[in-house]
Amino acid sequence: MNVQIQSVKFDADRKLVEFVEAKMAKLDRFADRSTGAEVILKLDKDQDQGNKVATITLRMPGEDLVACHRSRTFEESVDEAIDALKRQIDKFKGKLEK
Repeated sequence: MNVQIQSVKFDADRKLVEFVEAKMAKLDRFADRSTGAEVILKLDKDQDQGNKVATITLRMPGEDLVACHRSRTFEESVDEAIDALKRQIDKFKGKLEK
């Protein structure tokens, strides 16, 4: 899967980029029809709920699946967004089988 990683308002270090790539590689097993993905990591001003936001867009034939999560670390945000995408992929596959 072709994964594009974009960081907004900060420069992502190598460790974070490798973490995201590893997680997306695991997601590729579930999304066998995926044509690509875009990961946007963004710093926000809201310190109370967490200021690290991860938005993942998974390109599937017919529609795009999008998950966004906010937390105190980018790793946690990416994990939660990927979990949400896994649930969306299950629903997407269910619609295709009908």
